[in-house]
Amino acid sequence: MDHFQHYIGGAFSDGAARFDSVDPATGQVWATMPEARAEDVNAAVDAAEAAFYCAEWASMTATARGKLLYRLADLLADNAARLAELETRDTGKIIRETSAQIAYVAEYYRYYAGLADKIEGAHLPIDKPDMDVWLRREPIGVVAAVVPWNSQLFLSAVKIGPALAAGCTMVVKASEEGPAPMLEFARIFDQAGFPPGVLNVITGFGPECGSVLTRHPKIDHVAFTGGPETARHVVRNSAENLASTSLELGGKSPFIVFEDADIESAVNAQISGIFAASGQSCVAGSRLVVSNKIKSAFLARLKEKAQVIAIGAPDDMATEVGPLCTKRQCETAQDLVDASVAVGAELVVGGQALDREGFYFPPTILDCSNAPDAPCLTNEFFGPVLSVTGFDTEAEALAIANDTAFGLASGVFTKDLTRAHRMIRGIRAGIVWVNTYRAVSPIAPFGGHGLSGHGREGGMQAALDYTKVKAVWLRTSDDPIPDPFVMR
Repeated sequence: MDHFQHYIGGAFSDGAARFDSVDPATGQVWATMPEARAEDVNAAVDAAEAAFYCAEWASMTATARGKLLYRLADLLADNAARLAELETRDTGKIIRETSAQIAYVAEYYRYYAGLADKIEGAHLPIDKPDMDVWLRREPIGVVAAVVPWNSQLFLSAVKIGPALAAGCTMVVKASEEGPAPMLEFARIFDQAGFPPGVLNVITGFGPECGSVLTRHPKIDHVAFTGGPETARHVVRNSAENLASTSLELGGKSPFIVFEDADIESAVNAQISGIFAASGQSCVAGSRLVVSNKIKSAFLARLKEKAQVIAIGAPDDMATEVGPLCTKRQCETAQDLVDASVAVGAELVVGGQALDREGFYFPPTILDCSNAPDAPCLTNEFFGPVLSVTGFDTEAEALAIANDTAFGLASGVFTKDLTRAHRMIRGIRAGIVWVNTYRAVSPIAPFGGHGLSGHGREGGMQAALDYTKVKAVWLRTSDDPIPDPFVMR
């Protein structure tokens, strides 16, 4: 049985306790994980604080930080296969996705490696002739990063990359539901040559670990990815230390298809948007909003493709949909499907958890045309369940798309360029994909509005969010200071 450890202050340790990790494909225990308690959290934060003020890191040039990030990117690329195997084993994500995604994660570190010495201040054209005033951008301090189990190496890269490029130090809390790849990442990070304590990786449960970390008095910023309810706890905790927060939360993203869309392309994108990663994605296009003029044809083609999706073991490259991460997710998906059908949603395909070893739920489509109050339209399943609504006019499509408390992602499929621009302006979401879906890049910011959180990950903006601005005033006159009782 595999045995994983925390990474604190440049050393590996078992922590205060341990817990078992379950393979979602079999439902069997396959490894033991360290379980952080308050003493482990305190040790990790103390190590990060010490590293932040240590001359080895604090005096390191931005260019030198960038070179370390380049080294980390190379090591990640070299170890991508091992990390992909671990993520598949511990979370149930299919190997064909983890392999591709983790190989691309290295590009995020390369992007921020190149950005490290390009985080600039500014000279101000001040209105006082005897003053020279400029702004310095300095690292915000010690960062707590809390990442979920799904796509965790990607979701940690968009925090670790910009934070280290800016000169911060970090404590990363990996999700207790599948922490293996993050704990293995710590072993790779250890080889890159960063000073001890710059990055610390722990895992554990909410009250004993997450809560202690996010309210810790030495934490300056909390970067959180997860659900809105946990985010509320994070925000309440941040009232204790007045840490700033960035929150990347869930979504109930609309996938809008107009009658002039390329149906085959839109169907393929919708398959990717909801059934890839078994629907366990914050940007899942879980609400199909389709023109009534093509709804029947579109649903028929979608059903045809959904029925032949290969469901199987996640470590098989032929598998297209694997298990959900936990038994609880399977049960939640089943409950929401049953509740939606009970109020009039029509089951087009799927809808019943598979009677097999592991936590498998099939690709499912619910037509909610006659069930406007179906819970599947408002609740985030975090599973392969698609809700369908028809529309007649562009205005109606936009109203349906915006009828949600979330605002993370959206998709629009149309060949009409002016219509596309109207929808781009009108949709309330942080991301709008037009004639594509589920595309990411380190160059582009990622984030949402409303219950989908605030702040952005990716791009230059993310690096700036890990800095604080210092205004510097330099008097250039040798004349005596004027009247001290008058503000300059």
